[in-house]
Amino acid sequence: MTTSKLKTPISETEIRKLKVNDVLYITGTVVTARDQAHKRALKYAAQGKPLPINLEGSALYHCGPVMSKQNNKWIAIAAGPTTSTRMEPFEAELIEKLKVCVVIGKGGMDEKTTYAMAKYGAVYCAFTGGAAVLAAKTIKRVKSVEWLDLGAPEALWVFEVEEFGPLLVAIDSRGNNLFKDVAGEAEENRLRIYRMLGL
Repeated sequence: MTTSKLKTPISETEIRKLKVNDVLYITGTVVTARDQAHKRALKYAAQGKPLPINLEGSALYHCGPVMSKQNNKWIAIAAGPTTSTRMEPFEAELIEKLKVCVVIGKGGMDEKTTYAMAKYGAVYCAFTGGAAVLAAKTIKRVKSVEWLDLGAPEALWVFEVEEFGPLLVAIDSRGNNLFKDVAGEAEENRLRIYRMLGL
């Protein structure tokens, strides 16, 4: 396990060095996106329309932040992760077409996304659920907000962050998936215990 501190835009070379169980801190730009933003981004890509922000080499955060407008400025009050499996139907295509290289959330992602990360050079990082205020403290300013018509939780919030983390690399660009490995070990242990109990 190693600790890395990377600045956006992050190159594929830097991503390929990261391994499952590494700890990552990101400085630069982090963009939030949930279900509706993923759908719209892919619709734009299919139509050849540019997104309001270039996601290549960026960090995409599965998050619906709690925001407050103070003195004409947006302030992040809380910015905890949302469950990533909801984005599984969209993530692989988004990685392929928009060149996102870091996806951040909680709960992990499945095989389609894992395959895309290995093919195109991306990683999935887990951020601790319940640490929304800690996440907000790393946000130095809101650079912009896009697609606010989707609602504040679903909009693209473009954050300037400093050492956003700690993030645990849970899926790397070699096809390793920590969540899948843990689930497999848990199933093996369950069967072993059943055998011990004669069940």
